[in-house]
Amino acid sequence: MSGQRELQSWEQVLGSIHFDKEGLVPAIVQDAASKEVLMMAYMNRESLQRTMETGETWFWSRSRQELWHKGGSSGNTQRIASAHFDCDGDTLLFLVNPAGPACHTGERTCFYREIASSSITAAASTGSEAGGDRHRFAVLEELEQVIAEREKERPEGAYTTYLFEKGIDKILKKVGEETAETIIAAKNKDNAELRLEVSDLIYHLLVLLQERKLPLDEIMAELDRRHERPRRD
Repeated sequence: MSGQRELQSWEQVLGSIHFDKEGLVPAIVQDAASKEVLMMAYMNRESLQRTMETGETWFWSRSRQELWHKGGSSGNTQRIASAHFDCDGDTLLFLVNPAGPACHTGERTCFYREIASSSITAAASTGSEAGGDRHRFAVLEELEQVIAEREKERPEGAYTTYLFEKGIDKILKKVGEETAETIIAAKNKDNAELRLEVSDLIYHLLVLLQERKLPLDEIMAELDRRHERPRRD
C-alpha cells in the first residue's frame, strides 16, 4: 500500500503544510526527467500559491525579504511537473522541467560541489573535536541571518539597529575604521588584537552586504569561481 493521496483544493494544501514560526517551509526542486536534485529554497504561503497558480516555481528570499520568481529575469524557469510534501508536512518537493540552469553560478544544479569520500572518513574521526557536523563557517550564515532580522525588526538599543538607522554613510565609515584598525594590528604583529579587529571588520562587512541586499552566498560563489580547479565532465 503506497499511501499516496492527492489533495484537490487549495484549502486542503494549506491545511496539510506546516510552516515554521517565520511562515516558511523548505522546498526541494528535482528534475522530473533525470531525478537530479537541482536546488533547495524556501516558500511562504504567497510564493506557494503563486507556484500553484502559475505552474512555475516562486520562492521567498530570506535575505532580501521578498518574493522571487525562479527564472523571472534569467529565463531559467522551472515548469512544475508534480508537487509533493513529506509525511510531516514540513518539506515540499517539486518535480520540474527546467528551462535552464538552476544555480545562479550557471551550473545545472546548486549541488555541483562534491565532498570527497576521504573527507567524510576524516570527519568521522575528528568530528567531536571540530564541533560535530557544524561546518567551520556556519557562524557566518547565522550572523548574516541575525543581521537581516535586526534590519527588519529594529530592536531598540541594538548596535546593529543603530547602524541601519544611521544609513550607508555610517556603515561605510565603520568599515573604513575597522579596516584601518586591522592594518594597525597586523603591522604591530599583535595576533590577539588582529583576531578581534578582523572579527569586527567581518561583522561590519556583513552589515554592509545586508544594507545593499547582496547575499553572502553570492560572495562565496564569486570566490568559488575564482578558485581554479580541474572540473569533471
